[in-house]
Amino acid sequence: MFKPNFGASLHIFKVEIGGDAQTTDGTEPSHMHYPDDQNYFRGYEWWLMKEAKKRNPNIKLVGLPWAFPGWIGNGKNWPYDFPDVTAYYVVSWIIGAKQYHDLDIDYVGIWNERAFDATYIKLLRYTLDKSGLERVRIIASDNLWQPIAFQMLRDAELLRVVDVIGAHYPGTLTVEDAVSTGKKLWSSEDYSTFNDEIGGGCWARILNQNYVNGNMTSTISWNLVASYYEQLPFGLEGLMTAKEPWSGNYIVSSPIWITAHTTQFTQPGWFYLKTVGHLEKGGSYVALTDRMGNITIIIETMSHDHSVCIRPPLPKFNVSAQNATFKLDGSFNDLKSLQVWYSKLCTNATKPTLFTKKAAIPVKDGSFTLELNVDEVYTLTTLKTGQKGSYPNPPESQPFPRKYKDDFNVRNPPFSEAPYFADQSGVFEYFTNTSDPGDHVFTLRQVLTQRPITWATDSYQAISVIGDYSCWEDHTEEGSLWGPGKTLAHTDPPC
Repeated sequence: MFKPNFGASLHIFKVEIGGDAQTTDGTEPSHMHYPDDQNYFRGYEWWLMKEAKKRNPNIKLVGLPWAFPGWIGNGKNWPYDFPDVTAYYVVSWIIGAKQYHDLDIDYVGIWNERAFDATYIKLLRYTLDKSGLERVRIIASDNLWQPIAFQMLRDAELLRVVDVIGAHYPGTLTVEDAVSTGKKLWSSEDYSTFNDEIGGGCWARILNQNYVNGNMTSTISWNLVASYYEQLPFGLEGLMTAKEPWSGNYIVSSPIWITAHTTQFTQPGWFYLKTVGHLEKGGSYVALTDRMGNITIIIETMSHDHSVCIRPPLPKFNVSAQNATFKLDGSFNDLKSLQVWYSKLCTNATKPTLFTKKAAIPVKDGSFTLELNVDEVYTLTTLKTGQKGSYPNPPESQPFPRKYKDDFNVRNPPFSEAPYFADQSGVFEYFTNTSDPGDHVFTLRQVLTQRPITWATDSYQAISVIGDYSCWEDHTEEGSLWGPGKTLAHTDPPC
């Protein structure tokens, strides 16, 4: 996923700034449940970011709130009435990332797919600068191109403090106002599609055409890995699947190798050449350079039906086989050959070809011709560092254990949550209960006492999910519950 020149070799990694509320497939805990509470070891995002940095020290890190703890809104489901409080909360997360994990956050967002507030964005910039975090850039507004672009063009200070306009699921298109700001344009959330061959085709098409059609220089997949119970929303819609921690099984899907066609042969700081566009009989091509003599060209010929993303709707278009001739000018005119990597996506019984190294293609007088068929991806590059990394086959898939027991007897737990539990409303954490010398010293405790500023329609009751939802059969559950002043031994009959 993160290791350069091995697999997906990602350049950028975006994480949720946990806010104690449901944000699609679960609840991520906040670093500040309450104003006087700071804990920078809750949740799994810290661990993930550190693992990413171990493999690629140059990967860019992005933090974005989906929700906020309730105290931010002082009883209202709104984070902007006290913008100084919200800015302090977000900047504390960035400072904590560095202080406790030696992680430098490169970009921070506003509020995922919800309203932005110009006063808050300006105050966030002020608070970052005052805290010595001038290098942290602001992305706004992780929703649509409008109204943020319109407002930036009419507010000089807002235009100054926003570094990147990030839109979600833009359908490869931007708007004139966004281009007129002169800011970087990103598809800051995209894909969100089942990771089969059609999902791979979706990803191949938008990775190229987000720039060809919309001048977007970064495209971020939601989500990274489908590592959640499949029956939760958007099951299997990560770049790959690893949803059985009890078995160790995982599946490397086509989007991983489609990603590699771009990420293994470019880096942040490379420049798109102006000569990008659509092929005569369908498909697209982009070219990038490091301005030090290297060039990478990525070509895709995804057909409509084999590249439909979950959103937005995709207008009909046609792609057919073709010969395409490319002419390299300027400093690239003297190249003698280019390295070639190839994928062919299939949605029938034919096995796909994914990220295969082919013989180098000769370049004569700066020119070469490719025979292109439908649903293919080519990378042509001066770089010789590409690699299709692999490990031994993972363990076989296994259902959730029929017999499972956990007494939560873990001293100094490495994570705040217990294995296999997926909080959906509320936050459950390991807790050492020193007030009970009996069986309830080690517990899993729901810690929230105030409703958070929600992103989705959260339940008013705490919910955490564990087990195999797909296996409907008689079973017995036993648990010992503890509350202040009482203990309840509890057994559920089959249901």
